[in-house]
Amino acid sequence: MPDSHANMHAAPTADAASHDFAVKMMQLLVVPTFVLDAAGKVMIWNRACEQLTGVPAAEVIGGNQHWRCFYAQQRPTLADLLLAGHASAPYSPAGTHACRSGTGDNLCAENWCDMPRTGRRRYLAVDASPIYGKHGELAAVVETLRDMTDEKRAQAALERLATHDSLTGLANRRCFDDTVHAEWQRAQRQQLPLSLLMVDVDNFKQYNDSHGHLRGDDCLRKVAGAVASEMRSNDLVARYGGEEFAVILPNQSLKGAAIVAERIRHRVERLQLPREHAGGLYVTVSIGAATALPGPGTQLAQLIHTAESALYRAKHLGRNRISLPEVASC
Repeated sequence: MPDSHANMHAAPTADAASHDFAVKMMQLLVVPTFVLDAAGKVMIWNRACEQLTGVPAAEVIGGNQHWRCFYAQQRPTLADLLLAGHASAPYSPAGTHACRSGTGDNLCAENWCDMPRTGRRRYLAVDASPIYGKHGELAAVVETLRDMTDEKRAQAALERLATHDSLTGLANRRCFDDTVHAEWQRAQRQQLPLSLLMVDVDNFKQYNDSHGHLRGDDCLRKVAGAVASEMRSNDLVARYGGEEFAVILPNQSLKGAAIVAERIRHRVERLQLPREHAGGLYVTVSIGAATALPGPGTQLAQLIHTAESALYRAKHLGRNRISLPEVASC
Protein backbone atom coordinates (compact mmCIF):
# COMPACT_ATOMS: atom_id res chain seq x y z
CA MET A 1 0.00 0.00 0.00
CA PRO A 2 1.46 3.42 -0.94
CA ASP A 3 2.71 5.63 1.82
CA SER A 4 0.23 8.58 1.86
CA HIS A 5 2.57 10.61 4.07
CA ALA A 6 5.31 10.32 1.50
CA ASN A 7 2.96 11.63 -1.17
CA MET A 8 2.00 14.61 0.95
CA HIS A 9 5.63 15.62 1.28
CA ALA A 10 6.62 14.90 -2.30
CA ALA A 11 8.87 17.45 -3.99
CA PRO A 12 6.97 20.11 -5.97
CA THR A 13 6.73 19.62 -9.71
CA ALA A 14 9.04 21.55 -12.03
CA ASP A 15 6.10 23.70 -13.19
CA ALA A 16 5.15 24.62 -9.62
CA ALA A 17 8.74 25.43 -8.74
CA SER A 18 9.10 27.61 -11.83
CA HIS A 19 5.85 29.39 -10.97
CA ASP A 20 6.97 30.09 -7.40
CA PHE A 21 10.32 31.38 -8.63
CA ALA A 22 8.66 33.68 -11.17
CA VAL A 23 6.33 35.08 -8.50
CA LYS A 24 9.23 35.75 -6.12
CA MET A 25 11.23 37.44 -8.86
CA MET A 26 8.28 39.65 -9.77
CA GLN A 27 7.86 40.65 -6.15
CA LEU A 28 11.48 41.78 -6.01
CA LEU A 29 11.38 43.81 -9.22
CA VAL A 30 12.05 47.50 -8.71
CA VAL A 31 9.57 48.20 -11.52
CA PRO A 32 5.96 48.48 -10.29
CA THR A 33 4.17 45.40 -11.66
CA PHE A 34 0.82 43.68 -11.25
CA VAL A 35 -0.71 40.60 -12.89
CA LEU A 36 -4.37 39.86 -13.64
CA ASP A 37 -5.66 36.32 -14.09
CA ALA A 38 -8.04 35.29 -16.88
CA ALA A 39 -11.02 36.49 -14.83
CA GLY A 40 -9.55 39.94 -14.32
CA LYS A 41 -8.63 39.33 -10.67
CA VAL A 42 -5.31 40.53 -9.29
CA MET A 43 -2.85 37.66 -8.85
CA ILE A 44 0.31 39.62 -8.12
CA TRP A 45 0.81 43.16 -6.80
CA ASN A 46 4.51 43.61 -6.17
CA ARG A 47 6.22 45.75 -3.55
CA ALA A 48 7.18 48.45 -6.03
CA CYS A 49 3.50 48.71 -7.01
CA GLU A 50 2.60 49.08 -3.34
CA GLN A 51 5.08 51.93 -2.99
CA LEU A 52 3.86 53.68 -6.15
CA THR A 53 0.14 53.49 -5.37
CA GLY A 54 0.21 53.48 -1.56
CA VAL A 55 -2.07 50.42 -1.66
CA PRO A 56 -0.87 47.20 0.03
CA ALA A 57 -1.17 43.95 -1.91
CA ALA A 58 -3.55 42.50 0.67
CA GLU A 59 -6.20 45.04 -0.34
CA VAL A 60 -6.21 44.15 -4.03
CA ILE A 61 -5.14 40.50 -4.38
CA GLY A 62 -8.11 38.39 -5.50
CA GLY A 63 -10.24 41.42 -6.43
CA ASN A 64 -10.97 43.37 -9.59
CA GLN A 65 -11.04 46.89 -8.14
CA HIS A 66 -7.38 47.65 -8.91
CA TRP A 67 -8.45 50.63 -11.08
CA ARG A 68 -9.19 52.49 -7.83
CA CYS A 69 -5.44 52.61 -7.16
CA PHE A 70 -4.92 54.77 -10.23
CA TYR A 71 -8.11 56.71 -10.96
CA ALA A 72 -10.78 58.62 -9.05
CA GLN A 73 -13.46 57.48 -11.50
CA GLN A 74 -13.83 54.00 -12.91
CA ARG A 75 -11.90 53.26 -16.07
CA PRO A 76 -10.05 50.18 -17.28
CA THR A 77 -6.33 49.76 -16.96
CA LEU A 78 -4.34 48.70 -20.00
CA ALA A 79 -4.21 45.17 -18.59
CA ASP A 80 -8.02 45.07 -18.43
CA LEU A 81 -8.21 46.03 -22.10
CA LEU A 82 -5.82 43.33 -23.19
CA LEU A 83 -7.73 40.82 -21.13
CA ALA A 84 -11.00 41.91 -22.71
CA GLY A 85 -9.55 41.15 -26.13
CA HIS A 86 -9.11 44.78 -27.20
CA ALA A 87 -5.48 44.44 -28.24
CA SER A 88 -6.44 45.21 -31.84
CA ALA A 89 -8.03 48.55 -30.85
CA PRO A 90 -5.59 50.59 -28.77
CA TYR A 91 -7.21 52.47 -25.90
CA SER A 92 -6.84 56.22 -26.25
CA PRO A 93 -9.01 58.27 -23.86
CA ALA A 94 -8.39 61.96 -23.22
CA GLY A 95 -4.87 62.48 -21.87
CA THR A 96 -3.68 59.03 -22.96
CA HIS A 97 -1.37 58.13 -25.82
CA ALA A 98 -1.74 54.39 -26.50
CA CYS A 99 -0.16 52.33 -29.23
CA ARG A 100 0.54 48.76 -30.22
CA SER A 101 4.00 47.68 -29.22
CA GLY A 102 6.37 46.30 -31.79
CA THR A 103 6.42 43.00 -29.91
CA GLY A 104 3.17 41.26 -30.82
CA ASP A 105 0.04 41.82 -28.73
CA ASN A 106 1.63 44.14 -26.17
CA LEU A 107 0.11 47.57 -25.59
CA CYS A 108 1.85 50.66 -24.29
CA ALA A 109 0.43 53.97 -23.11
CA GLU A 110 1.33 57.16 -21.27
CA ASN A 111 -1.12 59.17 -19.20
CA TRP A 112 -1.70 61.06 -15.97
CA CYS A 113 -3.06 58.98 -13.10
CA ASP A 114 -4.84 60.40 -10.05
CA MET A 115 -3.31 58.02 -7.47
CA PRO A 116 -6.17 58.57 -4.95
CA ARG A 117 -4.45 56.82 -2.02
CA THR A 118 -1.27 58.91 -2.13
CA GLY A 119 -2.96 62.10 -3.30
CA ARG A 120 -0.13 62.69 -5.78
CA ARG A 121 -0.95 62.85 -9.47
CA ARG A 122 1.65 60.92 -11.45
CA TYR A 123 2.48 60.58 -15.15
CA LEU A 124 2.94 56.88 -15.89
CA ALA A 125 4.32 54.99 -18.86
CA VAL A 126 2.47 51.68 -18.97
CA ASP A 127 3.13 48.40 -20.77
CA ALA A 128 0.68 45.47 -20.78
CA SER A 129 1.69 42.04 -22.04
CA PRO A 130 -0.37 38.84 -22.41
CA ILE A 131 0.68 35.54 -20.84
CA TYR A 132 -0.52 32.49 -22.78
CA GLY A 133 -1.20 29.00 -21.50
CA LYS A 134 -0.01 25.71 -22.94
CA HIS A 135 -2.82 25.63 -25.49
CA GLY A 136 -2.51 29.25 -26.61
CA GLU A 137 -5.28 30.56 -24.38
CA LEU A 138 -4.88 33.93 -22.67
CA ALA A 139 -4.08 32.96 -19.10
CA ALA A 140 -3.09 36.29 -17.57
CA VAL A 141 -1.86 39.80 -18.30
CA VAL A 142 1.14 41.51 -16.73
CA GLU A 143 1.25 45.30 -16.51
CA THR A 144 4.40 47.28 -15.70
CA LEU A 145 4.47 50.97 -14.82
CA ARG A 146 7.19 53.61 -14.96
CA ASP A 147 6.81 56.87 -13.08
CA MET A 148 7.80 59.60 -15.57
CA THR A 149 6.35 62.55 -13.65
CA ASP A 150 9.66 64.38 -13.20
CA GLU A 151 10.56 63.94 -16.87
CA LYS A 152 7.11 65.11 -17.98
CA ARG A 153 7.25 68.21 -15.80
CA ALA A 154 10.78 69.01 -16.97
CA GLN A 155 9.61 68.68 -20.57
CA ALA A 156 6.67 71.00 -19.88
CA ALA A 157 9.01 73.52 -18.27
CA LEU A 158 11.31 73.46 -21.30
CA GLU A 159 8.35 73.89 -23.65
CA ARG A 160 7.12 76.81 -21.59
CA LEU A 161 10.58 78.42 -21.70
CA ALA A 162 10.50 78.15 -25.48
CA THR A 163 7.19 80.01 -25.74
CA HIS A 164 7.04 82.25 -22.67
CA ASP A 165 8.93 85.26 -21.41
CA SER A 166 10.84 84.38 -18.25
CA LEU A 167 10.39 87.82 -16.64
CA THR A 168 6.66 88.41 -17.08
CA GLY A 169 5.32 84.90 -17.67
CA LEU A 170 3.57 86.14 -20.80
CA ALA A 171 3.95 84.61 -24.24
CA ASN A 172 7.23 85.60 -25.88
CA ARG A 173 7.88 87.08 -29.32
CA ARG A 174 8.23 83.67 -30.93
CA CYS A 175 4.86 82.59 -29.54
CA PHE A 176 3.30 85.86 -30.69
CA ASP A 177 4.62 85.40 -34.24
CA ASP A 178 3.29 81.82 -34.45
CA THR A 179 -0.08 82.74 -32.94
CA VAL A 180 -0.74 85.87 -35.00
CA HIS A 181 -0.03 83.95 -38.23
CA ALA A 182 -2.38 81.15 -37.16
CA GLU A 183 -5.11 83.62 -36.16
CA TRP A 184 -4.71 85.51 -39.44
CA GLN A 185 -5.26 82.30 -41.41
CA ARG A 186 -8.26 81.35 -39.27
CA ALA A 187 -9.79 84.83 -39.69
CA GLN A 188 -9.26 84.47 -43.46
CA ARG A 189 -11.09 81.15 -43.55
CA GLN A 190 -13.98 82.31 -41.38
CA GLN A 191 -14.14 85.87 -42.73
CA LEU A 192 -13.85 87.38 -39.24
CA PRO A 193 -12.02 90.54 -38.13
CA LEU A 194 -8.67 90.33 -36.34
CA SER A 195 -7.58 93.15 -34.04
CA LEU A 196 -4.16 93.96 -32.65
CA LEU A 197 -3.02 96.22 -29.80
CA MET A 198 0.52 97.48 -29.30
CA VAL A 199 1.09 98.57 -25.69
CA ASP A 200 4.19 100.48 -24.60
CA VAL A 201 5.20 101.61 -21.08
CA ASP A 202 5.69 105.37 -21.19
CA ASN A 203 9.12 106.82 -20.32
CA PHE A 204 10.40 103.43 -19.19
CA LYS A 205 14.06 104.30 -19.71
CA GLN A 206 13.74 107.19 -17.29
CA TYR A 207 11.93 104.88 -14.85
CA ASN A 208 14.83 102.41 -14.98
CA ASP A 209 17.39 105.20 -14.57
CA SER A 210 15.52 106.58 -11.58
CA HIS A 211 14.53 103.37 -9.78
CA GLY A 212 17.06 100.78 -10.94
CA HIS A 213 16.67 97.62 -12.99
CA LEU A 214 15.15 95.50 -10.22
CA ARG A 215 12.31 97.97 -9.75
CA GLY A 216 12.09 98.22 -13.53
CA ASP A 217 11.60 94.45 -13.79
CA ASP A 218 8.94 94.59 -11.08
CA CYS A 219 7.20 97.39 -12.97
CA LEU A 220 7.10 95.30 -16.16
CA ARG A 221 5.68 92.32 -14.29
CA LYS A 222 2.90 94.43 -12.79
CA VAL A 223 2.04 96.06 -16.10
CA ALA A 224 2.03 92.62 -17.75
CA GLY A 225 -0.41 91.38 -15.11
CA ALA A 226 -2.65 94.39 -15.67
CA VAL A 227 -2.74 93.81 -19.43
CA ALA A 228 -3.34 90.08 -19.07
CA SER A 229 -6.22 90.64 -16.64
CA GLU A 230 -8.28 92.22 -19.43
CA MET A 231 -7.97 89.28 -21.82
CA ARG A 232 -10.65 86.82 -22.92
CA SER A 233 -9.78 83.13 -22.98
CA ASN A 234 -9.01 83.17 -26.72
CA ASP A 235 -6.96 86.41 -26.65
CA LEU A 236 -3.18 86.40 -26.40
CA VAL A 237 -0.90 88.95 -24.76
CA ALA A 238 2.84 88.71 -25.41
CA ARG A 239 5.94 90.59 -24.46
CA TYR A 240 6.84 91.97 -27.86
CA GLY A 241 10.21 93.35 -26.82
CA GLY A 242 11.66 95.46 -24.01
CA GLU A 243 8.79 97.43 -22.45
CA GLU A 244 6.38 96.76 -25.32
CA PHE A 245 3.51 94.28 -25.29
CA ALA A 246 1.34 92.99 -28.13
CA VAL A 247 -2.25 91.82 -27.77
CA ILE A 248 -4.04 89.60 -30.31
CA LEU A 249 -7.84 89.95 -30.25
CA PRO A 250 -9.49 87.37 -32.55
CA ASN A 251 -12.97 88.19 -33.89
CA GLN A 252 -12.85 91.67 -32.37
CA SER A 253 -13.94 94.84 -34.17
CA LEU A 254 -11.95 98.06 -34.00
CA LYS A 255 -14.56 99.51 -31.66
CA GLY A 256 -14.25 96.50 -29.37
CA ALA A 257 -10.45 96.69 -29.51
CA ALA A 258 -10.58 100.36 -28.52
CA ILE A 259 -12.72 99.47 -25.50
CA VAL A 260 -10.21 96.80 -24.43
CA ALA A 261 -7.33 99.23 -24.95
CA GLU A 262 -8.98 101.87 -22.76
CA ARG A 263 -9.59 99.31 -20.02
CA ILE A 264 -5.90 98.33 -20.14
CA ARG A 265 -4.79 101.97 -20.03
CA HIS A 266 -7.04 102.68 -17.05
CA ARG A 267 -6.01 99.53 -15.16
CA VAL A 268 -2.29 100.37 -15.49
CA GLU A 269 -2.99 103.90 -14.30
CA ARG A 270 -4.80 102.49 -11.27
CA LEU A 271 -1.67 100.54 -10.28
CA GLN A 272 -0.26 103.91 -9.19
CA LEU A 273 3.35 102.83 -9.68
CA PRO A 274 5.35 105.97 -8.84
CA ARG A 275 7.24 107.13 -11.92
CA GLU A 276 9.42 109.45 -9.87
CA HIS A 277 10.42 109.55 -6.22
CA ALA A 278 8.45 112.76 -5.85
CA GLY A 279 5.94 114.70 -7.88
CA GLY A 280 2.90 112.40 -7.91
CA LEU A 281 3.52 111.01 -11.43
CA TYR A 282 2.63 107.37 -12.08
CA VAL A 283 3.55 104.78 -14.70
CA THR A 284 1.25 104.89 -17.72
CA VAL A 285 0.99 103.15 -21.10
CA SER A 286 0.34 104.27 -24.65
CA ILE A 287 -1.64 101.94 -26.91
CA GLY A 288 -2.06 101.66 -30.66
CA ALA A 289 -4.96 99.64 -32.08
CA ALA A 290 -5.66 98.25 -35.53
CA THR A 291 -8.17 95.88 -37.11
CA ALA A 292 -8.29 94.04 -40.43
CA LEU A 293 -10.66 91.70 -42.19
CA PRO A 294 -8.28 89.27 -43.90
CA GLY A 295 -9.00 88.76 -47.55
CA PRO A 296 -7.76 89.63 -51.05
CA GLY A 297 -5.52 92.68 -50.88
CA THR A 298 -4.94 92.53 -47.11
CA GLN A 299 -1.72 91.37 -45.46
CA LEU A 300 -0.77 90.55 -41.88
CA ALA A 301 2.33 92.73 -42.11
CA GLN A 302 0.11 95.72 -42.86
CA LEU A 303 -2.03 95.06 -39.77
CA ILE A 304 1.08 95.00 -37.57
CA HIS A 305 2.45 98.13 -39.22
CA THR A 306 -0.86 99.95 -38.73
CA ALA A 307 -0.96 99.06 -35.02
CA GLU A 308 2.66 100.19 -34.55
CA SER A 309 1.98 103.47 -36.37
CA ALA A 310 -1.01 104.08 -34.11
CA LEU A 311 1.22 103.47 -31.08
CA TYR A 312 3.81 105.99 -32.29
CA ARG A 313 1.01 108.48 -32.81
CA ALA A 314 -0.22 107.96 -29.22
CA LYS A 315 3.32 108.65 -28.02
CA HIS A 316 3.59 111.75 -30.16
CA LEU A 317 0.24 113.10 -28.92
CA GLY A 318 1.38 113.06 -25.29
CA ARG A 319 1.35 109.42 -24.04
CA ASN A 320 -1.08 107.78 -21.60
CA ARG A 321 -3.67 107.43 -24.34
CA ILE A 322 -4.93 105.12 -27.06
CA SER A 323 -4.73 105.81 -30.78
CA LEU A 324 -6.73 104.29 -33.63
CA PRO A 325 -5.71 104.10 -37.30
CA GLU A 326 -6.20 107.29 -39.25
CA VAL A 327 -8.01 105.17 -41.85
CA ALA A 328 -9.61 102.11 -40.34
CA SER A 329 -9.56 98.94 -42.42
CA CYS A 330 -12.54 97.47 -40.60
